[in-house]
Amino acid sequence: MQKILVTGGAGFIGSNLVHYLIGNEQAEVLNVDLLTYAGNRASLKSVENASLYHFEQADIRDHEMMTRLFEAFEPDRVMHLAAESHVDRSIDGPADFLNTNIMGTYIMLDVSRKYWEGLPAGRKEAFRFLHISTDEVFGSLEAEGMFREDTPYDPRSPYSASKASSDHLVRAWQHTYGLPVLITNCSNNYGPYQYPEKLIPVIILNALQGKPIPVYGKGENIRDWLFVEDHVTALLRVLEKGNVGETYLIGGNNEQTNIDVVHKICALLDKHRPRGDGRSYAELITFVTDRPGHDLRYAIDATKIKNELGWEPRHDFESGMEKTVRWYLDNLDWCNEVLHGSYNLERIGLGDRR
Repeated sequence: MQKILVTGGAGFIGSNLVHYLIGNEQAEVLNVDLLTYAGNRASLKSVENASLYHFEQADIRDHEMMTRLFEAFEPDRVMHLAAESHVDRSIDGPADFLNTNIMGTYIMLDVSRKYWEGLPAGRKEAFRFLHISTDEVFGSLEAEGMFREDTPYDPRSPYSASKASSDHLVRAWQHTYGLPVLITNCSNNYGPYQYPEKLIPVIILNALQGKPIPVYGKGENIRDWLFVEDHVTALLRVLEKGNVGETYLIGGNNEQTNIDVVHKICALLDKHRPRGDGRSYAELITFVTDRPGHDLRYAIDATKIKNELGWEPRHDFESGMEKTVRWYLDNLDWCNEVLHGSYNLERIGLGDRR
C-alpha cells in the first residue's frame, strides 16, 4: 500500500482528503499539521485510531523536523495542502501568509527533493509532489471568460500573491532539479469541516443564532463552487494519472452570486430548521461594506482535467449545498469545539491602514 504524506490534513480540504483515503483504505497517511486556528484534530476523530493513520503536530517551516519525518515515514507521495487560506485574514495580517505559504512551501520542496534524490530507481520514478493551490492566483474576471491553465497570474490580495509565489516555486523545482511535481488550482470549496469563518458556515451559524447575516457590497460577486468531496477525488485522479510538471484546474461548474448562495442557504434552513416565529432566515440578511479589493468573478474551465484524466464533479450546487447544510445542522458540537472562543463570527479583513 502506498504511503502519502499530507500537509495541512487537519484543515478543511485536508481533513476531507484524509477521511477519504483512510475510509477507503487507499493509503497509509501521515498527517503533518501545526494545528493553527483553522486546523483541528476534532475534524479527524473518526480516523484518529485507524492503523493506517498517523499524526504529527509540526511546522512545515521546520526544515530539520520535516527531514526527520520524511526519513521515518518514507512517503511515496506528498500532497501539500498546508497554507494560510483566508483572504480577509491576509488583509489584516499578511506576514503569516508569506511565511507559511512561501517559506513553508520552499522547505517542503527542499526536503522532498533531497529525499527523492536518495530513493532507489523504482520508487524515485513513482514519487510525486502534488501542490494544491487556488484559482485566486489568476485575479478577477469580468462578466465573460474563464480561467484556464494558461491564464496569466494576476493576484490581488496578500493571500493570492503568496499562493502565486508558491506555485512558481513548485514549477521552478521541477524545471531546475527535476522534482516530479503536479499543481492544481481549484475554485471555492464548500462542504463538511470548513472552519466557521468562511462564507457558507458563517451564514449558517449566524442564521441559527439569529444574528445578522453579513453580505459584502450588494452580493454580486460570483464564484464557482466546488463540493469538497469532488475536489478530493480530483486531487487523487491528478496524483495517480497526471503528467509530471503539468497544472490542472479543478472547478465545480457551479457559478453563483454570493447573494444567491445566501438565499439558497436560508431556504434550506427554513426547510430543515425553521425559526420559532415562522419567519424566514432571509430577513437576517444585512449588506455590509465590501472587502478591500474584492475580486468580482472567478470561473474555471475544467476541460483539461476532464479530457486528459476523465474527471468531472459529481455534485451540482443543489445536491452539494443540501449535504453541506444538513452536515452543519448535525454537527453543531464540532463547530463549537473548533471555535473554542478564538473566533466569534465577527467580521475580519477590514483593511485598516492606520
